[in-house]
This record gives sequence, structure tokens and C-alpha cells, in this order.
Amino acid sequence: MRNFVNRRSQELKPSGIRKFFDIVSEMKDAISLGVGEPDFITPWHIRNAAIKSIQRGYTQYTGNRGLPALRELIARYMSERFSVEYPAENIIVTVGASEGIDLVMRAVCDAGDEILVPDPSYVSYAPCVLLAGGVPVRVPCSQENAFILTPEALEKAITPRTKAIILPYPNNPTGGIMTKEQLEAVAPVFEKHDLLVVSDEIYAELTYGGKHVSVASLAGMRERTVVINGFSKAFAMTGWRIGFVCAPPELDKALFKIHQYAIMCAPSASQYAAVEALKDGFGDNFAVVESMREEYDRRRRFITNFFNETGLACFEPRGAFYVYPSTASLGMTGEEFANGLLRAEKVAVVPGDAFGEAGKYHVRCSYATSMANLDTATSRIAEYVKKCKG
Repeated sequence: MRNFVNRRSQELKPSGIRKFFDIVSEMKDAISLGVGEPDFITPWHIRNAAIKSIQRGYTQYTGNRGLPALRELIARYMSERFSVEYPAENIIVTVGASEGIDLVMRAVCDAGDEILVPDPSYVSYAPCVLLAGGVPVRVPCSQENAFILTPEALEKAITPRTKAIILPYPNNPTGGIMTKEQLEAVAPVFEKHDLLVVSDEIYAELTYGGKHVSVASLAGMRERTVVINGFSKAFAMTGWRIGFVCAPPELDKALFKIHQYAIMCAPSASQYAAVEALKDGFGDNFAVVESMREEYDRRRRFITNFFNETGLACFEPRGAFYVYPSTASLGMTGEEFANGLLRAEKVAVVPGDAFGEAGKYHVRCSYATSMANLDTATSRIAEYVKKCKG
């Protein structure tokens, strides 16, 4: 029987994250620091809004773009929180930010187009580029530069075939952010080479020690920027699968056509829940977001200090809910460390090279778990490090 699987699918590597989750799920008393989702429950008033929508029979398809009320609220949210102006008619409600990433790559990539992908960054970017027929080109980001993109690194990676860049800040897995000044330093490079910027801002609300700055808020950048965001991280709504894409008009038309054929619309109950999350001037709702962020911040400081005191050099994250310690001092790759830690102490972390070649001597640990779990996990990690040091 001939092989019906296309070449691009065959060449995709399995997710470097999932295999550890699968092992942990069958291991008694194991603690996972690998899960990239909030450990909080979606606030009750948001859950209740979805329940009421079902009780009222609002279970049909919505319009393809999403509920008008939700898109108006998203436009207002982006304007008031991040000074980014996209009209509701250029916003598409998606099945999570993940659909947004896939949509943009399929709308943008012609065969052989090069898309710049910071390394390290989220595991889905490069595969989405490949599946769309493009060529992902990794741009190394170093801990010495706080894992940001620099003009110099960009210039080295750009060729005549470069069409777009993915801008993933706050960053998964490093927790790095880019300040307004740092964004202003790279924006001229985007303009000089006429690049589309795909800004994944799903962790925008989880920024510590300052407010998130969107590249689309900079002068002249909105016209060449697609902003991808959603409700999963800020409102603890991962399972609701609700995100959104804001795009310039011409690109928006292409995104909308693909979304119509592939998805139809995001789940209706999730959309009504999202309306509840953004209504009422963002007051009480964002008090809940703030309380979650404060708790993440407490955990962030705890686990960053732990790794540095243990001798695993750890960059201090300023966004998201991950730390990215180095295993180089042990003479071990992140893969070796993660496998050994799981076998010896039943703690799961993710090898850094799951997020790109730059992560070979790193692991990613999520602090989106309870302090009790972090206490136990760090004690076990400390024991493992002692064994490794002899």
C-alpha cells in the first residue's frame, strides 16, 4: 500500500513536550513542572456566563468572525490596555491563539518563503511554517542578551526570501520580554526589509515589573503587524479554546477566508464566556487577573532564587510563567538532565532543545503550580543536583 502521508507531515518531529507529559501521567507521585497552563480555575462569573448561554439555548454557530459584542470588546481591550488600534471588523475570534498562528502562516507563506523564528521559542511556530510550505529560519537569542531579538542577529538571518518574523514576547520558554526601547531598536530592521511581524502576545497580561508593550503600538508598525492573543493564560481559560487575531485589512481578508473554510467559528459558549471576561470596563475582572499575576510573581521569585542558589544559572523571567535554568554547570544537556531527574526523583521538566537548538543546555520549568508542589519539586531537584555533582 502506498504511503498517503505527505512529505511535510512525515518530516515533522513529535512534540518534545508531550512525551514527558505522557510518562508523568502514568508515574505515581510524580510532580510535573512541564505544563504550560494556569493552575487556577476559570473565575466563576466567566463560567457562569457560559452556563447561562447554554441554558438560554445560545448553542448555534455564531458569525464566522465571532460575536459582534466580543469583537467590539476585544478592540476596546487592545486600545485601552496596549494602545493598539484595530477595528472590530479586522478582528477574528479563533479557536485559541494556536489557530491564529496556523491561520497566519497559511495566509502568508508561499513555497520557499522564509519566516524568522526566534530560538528558543514556542514549539508550534516552526512546524506551522513548514506545514504552510514555508521555511523556518531560526534566529539565536542568548541569555547574555536577556533572550531578546537584536538588530545584529536579525540582519544576519535575513535573506531576499525572508517574508515575515514571529515576535513571541513575553517568551515561552524563557520568560524574556522586549521593552519599548528594545522594540524600537528592531522596528527599523522590519521596515528596512519590508517584513510582516507576527506578534504572539498570549502572555501580555503576565508581565512583571512593568506593563507589556505591543510592537503594533509603535509608530508605523500597526500596518505591518498581526497581533495574536487570547484568553487562555490571563483568565485561566486554556480548555475553552478562545483567542483572537488582529490584522491589517488586506491580510485580514485572507485570514478570514481560511478561517471560514477550516473552522466556521469558535465555540459559542466560549465566546459568551469571553464577553463576560472583558465587559464592565475591565475593572473587577482584571482584579482577578491581577491576583493571579501576583501569585505567579511570588512563585517566580522563589524558583528563580532556588535555581541560582543551587548552581544552575537561571535568567530572571519578566513575563509568562516559566524559568529556563542552564544545566551546563553539570556537564549535562537539558535532555540528559530531564530524563535523569524524572527517573531519579519523579519530577518532570522539559528539555530546552524542544524549543530550539539554543536550548540544548537548558530545561524549562513551569511555575504555574502550587507552592506546595514547588516546595516538594525543588527539594527533589536539589537532591538530584547533589547526586550529579558527586
